[in-house]
Amino acid sequence: MSSALANRLSAETSPYLLQHADNPVQWQPWDEQSLALARQENRPILLSIGYSACHWCHVMAHESFEDADVAAVMNRLFVNIKVDREERPDLDQIYQTAHQMLTQRSGGWPLTMFLAPDGTPFFGGTYFPREPRYGLPGFAGLCERVAEAFGERRADIETQNAELRRALAGTVPAAEAIGEFDLKPLAEAEQSLARAFDRTHGGFGGAPKFPHPTDLAFLLRRNEASLRQMALITLKRMSEGGIYDQIGGGFCRYSVDERWEIPHFEKMLYDNGPLLALSADAWAQTGDPLYARVAEETAAWVMREMQAADGGYFSSLDADSEGEEGKYYVWDRGEVERLLTPQESALAARRWGFDGPPNFENRHWHAKVAGDLSDAEIPLLESARQKLFAARELRIRPGRDDKVLTSWNALMIEGMAHAARVFERGEWLASAQRAMDFIRRTMWRDKRLLATAKDGRAHLDAYLDDHAFLLAALLELMQAEFRNDDLAFAIELADTLLARFEDREAGGFFFTAHDHEVLIHRPKTGHDNATPSGNGIAAFALQRLGHLLGEARYLTAAGRTLRLFWPQICRSPAGFGSLLPALEEGLTPPDIIILRGPTDRMAKSRQALDADPRRLVLALPNGTAGLPETLAKPESDQVNAWVCRGVTCLAPTANLDELIY
Repeated sequence: MSSALANRLSAETSPYLLQHADNPVQWQPWDEQSLALARQENRPILLSIGYSACHWCHVMAHESFEDADVAAVMNRLFVNIKVDREERPDLDQIYQTAHQMLTQRSGGWPLTMFLAPDGTPFFGGTYFPREPRYGLPGFAGLCERVAEAFGERRADIETQNAELRRALAGTVPAAEAIGEFDLKPLAEAEQSLARAFDRTHGGFGGAPKFPHPTDLAFLLRRNEASLRQMALITLKRMSEGGIYDQIGGGFCRYSVDERWEIPHFEKMLYDNGPLLALSADAWAQTGDPLYARVAEETAAWVMREMQAADGGYFSSLDADSEGEEGKYYVWDRGEVERLLTPQESALAARRWGFDGPPNFENRHWHAKVAGDLSDAEIPLLESARQKLFAARELRIRPGRDDKVLTSWNALMIEGMAHAARVFERGEWLASAQRAMDFIRRTMWRDKRLLATAKDGRAHLDAYLDDHAFLLAALLELMQAEFRNDDLAFAIELADTLLARFEDREAGGFFFTAHDHEVLIHRPKTGHDNATPSGNGIAAFALQRLGHLLGEARYLTAAGRTLRLFWPQICRSPAGFGSLLPALEEGLTPPDIIILRGPTDRMAKSRQALDADPRRLVLALPNGTAGLPETLAKPESDQVNAWVCRGVTCLAPTANLDELIY
């Protein structure tokens, strides 16, 4: 029966799935039709999970999925299902965890899992070559052996599947009786990060080295200068390294070395939103023009290359172009010398390391900050950068994944709005507001949030991260410029979190909604990964909104989340960087400052007050109507401030100097 199947990916919105729509493999999307076919035919499922900017996903596709002989084996033996991990993070979480349990090794992409017809995995791996190499079996032969095992050892597989399901269920934390919260986990997290800190190159641990923006944000909030310095050194080394695109702006995913010199060249929206905000905070703390330059160039890159005309932000840029990783970004010396004047070329070579040995494949150079620059040399270097950028624009560009993901858009909206607030950049704020308006217009349908959109088509039920990250982004937008629609949307999202995701018995929030498709496991985690924990961001944002509005339901839900994860936080606080600020504000609520007065005086007053991240400052100009009771302060011909510190609210004051501390 499977031989009559057609590849069904051409109707999908994911660019990654569309890349496989012409494969000879009879790929199916993950849907009830595909799953029912596997059950009806008692046929195992070959599940392949990847994403469009994944280098080894492309390699496996070229070697195996585009090969007619390999595809014939796959089509004969399996129902073949292709999943974009960015559109279906629920499936990716489940099967990455299962892979780790089955193999005792960490996973990655492409993830290649073989499932029983009920969806339970019984064997898996990541990349497999077409022919045996790297100590790995050839893929077609592996498929034959897996199918043979499924047919001949079904009872053993069913026993293993039952054990795996029990193990997955055991990953969901259970409510425990605990005492009072305290600050010990924050101190232990500080110590853990200090032990792992690379004092020479910044960052934590060795190669490959990842940015870990959640940890950097945690450190930048600390009172102790030595802790903040770890974050500042890391951001400085990254900003001077090759992980940052010195020619066009924006950060790559990670560095393959411990020096931040040579990156894996894909650029992800979810890294650049938080790193933009961190660059703004680093500048606010130090005044170092390096951080201002990086914020400026990163925001420009996002608006130039990653924002659609209708407002939404695209997902990522590929690492490869013309089939080679990094080809778009690297230079040979002759090309640089042809493009620049002798003076520009000499300065560029000294500044970006082109005068040293080649640091990339085939005698090429990838730009990093290698030499000092005087103020007088800045205009000449900028002229060189613009010429190299213009020449690079003529190259064949890396692929762009132009789907719009709600959660990743939220991270970029928050980062762009925060940087706009710090630097007072109206065009950055307008960019963030356009993206939020797109999400509200396109992804919020009949009081339900959708996860992904492309070419006007939005679909897939949104996850915890979509709701939590968006709520946090709205709080940031409202601090940059208050809009009634943003507050109304924030309240709707908070109510949705409680109604559709909260575990009312144990506390915390499930990753999928109560009415989501039933899968073999329903994750509920507080641990950070490449993006922050949805539970951590939900707890933090709900607490802040609860204090702002005096809404006890939000504060209670945040408290229950902290209580659920408290034992895990105590055991391993360094893995819970997004829950730690929620814990901190659970013990010492943030200062809530409401400003009311003439519009023309409001911006300066807000700017003076909101530099401290432990404050939430809303500027509500005279004439702002439709406010809830807690925000509806009297209008005035001068700027007045209403301040609540912890559970104590102070008398309104027009002397804002007394609030600056």
